[in-house]
Amino acid sequence: MLSDKVSRIVDARVKDPGAIAAAAARRVRAASPLGEHGKAMIIAADHPARGANTVGDDHSAMADRFELLERMCVALERPGVTGVLGTADILEDLLLLGVLDGKSVFGSMNRAGLAGSVFEIDDRFTGYDAETIAAMGFDGGKMLTRIALDDPATPSALENTARAIDALNDRRLIAMVEPFMSVWRDGRIRNDLSSDAVVKSITIASGLGRRTAYTWLKLPVVDGMERVLASSTLPALLLGGEVSDPDAAFASWGKALKLPTAQGLVVGRSLLYPSDGDVAGAVDRAVSLL
Repeated sequence: MLSDKVSRIVDARVKDPGAIAAAAARRVRAASPLGEHGKAMIIAADHPARGANTVGDDHSAMADRFELLERMCVALERPGVTGVLGTADILEDLLLLGVLDGKSVFGSMNRAGLAGSVFEIDDRFTGYDAETIAAMGFDGGKMLTRIALDDPATPSALENTARAIDALNDRRLIAMVEPFMSVWRDGRIRNDLSSDAVVKSITIASGLGRRTAYTWLKLPVVDGMERVLASSTLPALLLGGEVSDPDAAFASWGKALKLPTAQGLVVGRSLLYPSDGDVAGAVDRAVSLL
């Protein structure tokens, strides 16, 4: 039951904080980031640390940590789910619950670009670093990399991303880069999801760092994915984002997954908070695309 899970987490955090490191040490690691179906199916839940708690019309949906953990546990138990992406607070809760055996685990690294802030592009690394990701026995780190040509904070954001890519590549850990061309509009950052913009973001992100052997891309599914994914040979994971039309979204994911560099899905809100409330059903449907 949910209350039992929460009690276990709180008891460990209060009485035995070392239990987190112990759980990480005994965790059974995934043999590969790809599942038996040959693709990755990663559940993402790093949104709250950036203040992005909205799902649909509910502006605090992801802020209920108890409910989020319950939904995460349901998703991670479904056949075909290969991994999870999150910040330290969430991943450590899941470690204490013992639900990460056999899963690939990715730590979210830069979360300072808070959603809706005037400094959103200045997305400093306030989460995981490569050293801790390696020490925890995780598989890689993810960085959100927004490129705004009219924002002077962009060069620093690119430099910090490159340094994180270097640190992860040096440790033979996956550097999962999520690039966007972004623009300021009406006081808010908007990601340009035109195929031209996504192609440009890929070509910029693919060249970051002194090595790319372990660099993967995390990309939105947009029109013209054949052309989009032809702009790099780096492995690509397709992000879900929040979708208004699930049928259309699943159809577009399925089509894009057939392209050579597409290695799977990284999906959060649309699977954890489906409109019908059926987390298991939404996850199973996504897995079926693989």
